[in-house]
Amino acid sequence: MAVTASKQITYLWEGKDKKGKVIKGEIRAAGEAVVNATLRRQGITVTKVKKQSAFASKGKITDKDITLFTRQLATMMKAGVPLLQAFDIVGKGHSNPAVAKLLGDIKADVETGSSLSAAFRKYPLYFDNLFCNLVGAGEQAGILDTLLDRLATYKEKIQAIKGKIKSALTYPISILAVAFIITAIIMIFVIPAFKSLFSGFGADLPGPTLVVMAISDIFVEWWWAIFGSIGFGIWFFFYTWKRSEKMQGTMDRLLLKAPIFGDLIRKATIARFARTLSTMFAAGVPLVEALDSVAGAAGNKVYFDATKKIQSEISTGTSLTVAMQNAQVFPNMVLQMTAIGEESGALDSMLSKVADFYEGEVDDAVASISSLMEPVIMVVLGTLIGGLVIAMYMPIFKMGEVVG
Repeated sequence: MAVTASKQITYLWEGKDKKGKVIKGEIRAAGEAVVNATLRRQGITVTKVKKQSAFASKGKITDKDITLFTRQLATMMKAGVPLLQAFDIVGKGHSNPAVAKLLGDIKADVETGSSLSAAFRKYPLYFDNLFCNLVGAGEQAGILDTLLDRLATYKEKIQAIKGKIKSALTYPISILAVAFIITAIIMIFVIPAFKSLFSGFGADLPGPTLVVMAISDIFVEWWWAIFGSIGFGIWFFFYTWKRSEKMQGTMDRLLLKAPIFGDLIRKATIARFARTLSTMFAAGVPLVEALDSVAGAAGNKVYFDATKKIQSEISTGTSLTVAMQNAQVFPNMVLQMTAIGEESGALDSMLSKVADFYEGEVDDAVASISSLMEPVIMVVLGTLIGGLVIAMYMPIFKMGEVVG
């Protein structure tokens, strides 16, 4: 009976109660027959039963959720808590029902004889090849708790570096978006009021005032086209970026060449490359196989292609240092540290030091960009809003001079 209970699946059902009223709901059971029998005992006439999709859970599972789960599982296993009991504790204690259901399904697979890595592989949306490969290596070597701890540390560092990049990019973009919305509101609602005031002015208006009023007329008449075009343009850009490899390659190359932010993205990508390769190599994953996961974790098409080229060269007998040098996307410091690591047999340690160094560089770069962006944005906003105010008050100053 314990095995049967462990294989329970969530079913969605529809039926009619004793009064003929249509009702629906969900129930966890070992099979459709059990669902029908359970509902019949409750006086419900079942009309439809179907399995709930693995991803049709309430709530969204984020990378942060998976990182937290990995850390909790690693901590419990290091403390000697049995694997299935650890899944129970983490699943029941999670506030997100989608995560609880996912962990329940994985636990059920493990209870029926599946390996943990095989159970994770059924959910590629949440557990990538790197995650599954490391868990598989831990199971084979009997050091699952150690590799889960290493995997949790890896995911926490990657999560932190992604967060820093997002914060560095989001701040100026959000400020510019707010500035555009404020400017549009002024153009559509405030400037027309000044225009009606100046209509009986009886003198030529200053050039800046005429320019602002002309722009305001365009906003008033075509606001729907302006906002619609910008909204569609942003949607189309991101839609194409996600689905077109050519577009991804072009944008990733442009981002690496962008002033200020290009250097930040390059450092973050190198840190991710070094951290991923170090983690995989330390777990005993063969170098050629590890580079598959490294390429996927790079997060930049330029470095993805470079990693694939490195993998191809290593498979033909080239050393990692020479292959990385041939890729021409890594600084000398990275190449020298890799060469020392290969010669001394401590490649994972050296790559970990490279990752630490570049993660520190990203921290410093984000702090510098934040401190630099604040005065720049203040100047831009001050010039924009101040220019509009001055342009609209110039006729009033002129009127005061004539009256004086």
